[in-house]
Amino acid sequence: MSDSKMIDALSNRSGWVGPWTLLKKELLRFWRVSFQTVAAPVITALLYLLIFSHVLDKHVQVYDGVAYTEFLIPGLIMMSVLQNAFANSSSSLIQSKVMGNIVFVLLTPLTHLQFFMAFLIAAVIRGLVVGLCIYLVAMWFVDLTVANPWMIIAFGLLGSALLGTFGIIAGIWADRFDQMAAFQNFIIMPLSFLSGVFYSIHSLPPFWQKISHLNPFFYMIDGFRYGFFGKGDVSPVLSLLIVGASFLVLALITLKMLKSGYKLRS
Repeated sequence: MSDSKMIDALSNRSGWVGPWTLLKKELLRFWRVSFQTVAAPVITALLYLLIFSHVLDKHVQVYDGVAYTEFLIPGLIMMSVLQNAFANSSSSLIQSKVMGNIVFVLLTPLTHLQFFMAFLIAAVIRGLVVGLCIYLVAMWFVDLTVANPWMIIAFGLLGSALLGTFGIIAGIWADRFDQMAAFQNFIIMPLSFLSGVFYSIHSLPPFWQKISHLNPFFYMIDGFRYGFFGKGDVSPVLSLLIVGASFLVLALITLKMLKSGYKLRS
């Protein structure tokens, strides 16, 4: 191999070193405190499952032939996936900004796309790990059927990617921990609880059904649940299109913010 070809090969190879190192750093960041980042949300979901299933299992039936506990589990899984994907990217960025070590990432020759992909993949992995752990624990309580595994995979990946992207936006915008807490408490948490995790929107009055259709979390929860039961409140194709389009819009906004250095380089 000529010297020029060898240099080109080394350059192409080195182009993966930066993003892989940042991704590895983000994965290790949440895995080293897995009791807090993985075990805690699993325990929280388990408590929701125990309380709501004990109180409502024999009194509420949303779908024919589906017990309330079975109905509840996919919603809890997806809610936890979304919340933890958001928490991973947003907390990492705000911590780096407040502590001042974000500069060491910005000084590297990483492109804005590589920066975005490293944070996004780490957020998706944390969300999916939490969701998988909840599913494994829930199997002790009920044997969940799977009607369409591809829908489960599609909504799991797209949903965690959407919230991971939103977490990057929140982390870039926020300057203090209290601003980040406002995102979690006033946006993520209400949208999660009002997305049909614990109920079907068809049990709501017509006005609130229409309001629920404005909540993007509803489409992620409903589409994910469809993968288990083959039943949902809206068409899974419509849900997939809405979630996919929302991710694309947020991804473009995030890349524009990263490219301009908004609140990162100033």
